Amino acid sequence: MGWSFNIGKIGGTVLRVHVTFFLLLVWIWFMHYQIGGSAAAWEGVAFILAVFACVVLHEFGHALAARRYGIRTPDITLLPIGGLARLERMPEEPMQELVIAIAGPLVNVIIAALIIFALGGSAGIEQMIQVEDPRADFLVRLAGVNIFLVLFNLIPAFPMDGGRVLRALLAIRLSWARATQIAANIGQGLAFLFGFLGLLYNPLLIFIAIFVYLAASAEAQNAQIRSVANSVLAGDVMVRKFATLDRSATVGEAIDLLLATTQNEFPVVDGNGHLEGLITRNDMMRVLKDAGPDAPAASAMRTGLPTVHRRQSLTEGVRLMQEAQAPAVAVLDSHDRLVGLITHETIGEMIMVRAAMPEGFRFKRRTGRSRQDRS
Repeated sequence: MGWSFNIGKIGGTVLRVHVTFFLLLVWIWFMHYQIGGSAAAWEGVAFILAVFACVVLHEFGHALAARRYGIRTPDITLLPIGGLARLERMPEEPMQELVIAIAGPLVNVIIAALIIFALGGSAGIEQMIQVEDPRADFLVRLAGVNIFLVLFNLIPAFPMDGGRVLRALLAIRLSWARATQIAANIGQGLAFLFGFLGLLYNPLLIFIAIFVYLAASAEAQNAQIRSVANSVLAGDVMVRKFATLDRSATVGEAIDLLLATTQNEFPVVDGNGHLEGLITRNDMMRVLKDAGPDAPAASAMRTGLPTVHRRQSLTEGVRLMQEAQAPAVAVLDSHDRLVGLITHETIGEMIMVRAAMPEGFRFKRRTGRSRQDRS
């Protein structure tokens, strides 16, 4: 996620803080300063930091549950409205997603229970709901926030954990795509409700509404990609006609090729057609600015690009692209020669074509062999 800063790494998971989180701290400081002066302002900042420590533990609850099924969590990003744990791939089974989704709120239940126990059970509901009052007890308010996080996250709509729980339960009887669409529709409806309430009461709800709507839409699109990818091969949707660069080319020559084509990614191949790397438009511009047009294009080349065989499922290509956060996946033939590219644009076009197809129409898998494959 752009505009995020790394603040550490725990168990292989990078912890990031979005720049807008610091704006939240500044806003909290001024709000509390108006209520009780400097002491109240710093106490308010400390309380927000304590809340987000609970949010981090919540997200690591998801991460630990995902690790049980062999799914890594590359990073966790803290935003003003909460945390976002990015899994390297989606769970394979509905029950796996159910366990991963419920693990986060369960952490908040444990935190709230421990705080209430430490206070001797004296924290009442009336005290816990006064989370915005700096004059209320610090720990009591923190317990109240954790209870709120549980209730909010279990709302059965994307992108909240409750939406994932709902999808997991629906996916036991329905297709994954259909279950996701139902949960996403509820999430988008909830976003409109948040936006309306934000206009009437709290402008912060408008920001939350935008995030919820976009996240729900993204989940629906990812599920659609997953559904289509299961039914086609990588060779069915790859780009077959594309320009390539020789390792000896300069950045200036790469720029000329960029301007002469509609491509944004250019494979670098050797004399036998084997992939050596990939140069993107942004890579070219970076090297052009730093070293000039005569710099070797290989200095801008990305290596370790994910590869799939043309007869592998597109699902594998999408998975590799997501895990590596790569701009493209190289499609190879039986002799490991580059025969195609799968990019985010080709996947998006595939979804558009699928949406325009008549009901019941399916992509046809190619079963014929090319002359090149027979050799």
